[in-house]
Amino acid sequence: MTSTWEALEKRLNAVKPPVSVFKLCTLTDVRDRYLTAKREAEQADRQQALLSKDADPDARAVVEEQAKKAKAELEDAQKAYDRNTIVLRFQGLERQQLEELLAKHPPSEHDEANGSEFAEDSFMPALIAAASLDGMPEEAAARYMRTWTPADARALWNAAWSVQHTQRTDLGKG
Repeated sequence: MTSTWEALEKRLNAVKPPVSVFKLCTLTDVRDRYLTAKREAEQADRQQALLSKDADPDARAVVEEQAKKAKAELEDAQKAYDRNTIVLRFQGLERQQLEELLAKHPPSEHDEANGSEFAEDSFMPALIAAASLDGMPEEAAARYMRTWTPADARALWNAAWSVQHTQRTDLGKG
């Protein structure tokens, strides 16, 4: 018979590291269409939810038709978005692995002056590569951090860095 701890330990050992997803849509107009369709579908759903049970049948029909059209547009926009989006996945590293990586990239005086605890130019691509579930090489990560727009480069970094700080615990009352 297994003890309570053994059963808990088995479950704890089976916990997988957290994963984050980074999506990069290659076509701005496709992304804009998807975001607009998503907003309009959400708005149509809210309008539908606000209809009272005794609403005018003609008004109800108009609102329901708008919601139906908005959902259809969202489905089409979602398909186009998915076809034109690159998905990268990042996972949380073990604590020791992250600490060793940080130790390999100590901050320069300039980094420290900017409040950074690591050498940004080298640590950022190293972490992106280490956390990548898709096998992104460090050289590719460094190139993207240099050549992508600041917003896209920051989003790539945030996907790899934020998953390192994903908290899955709850210290509620027992």
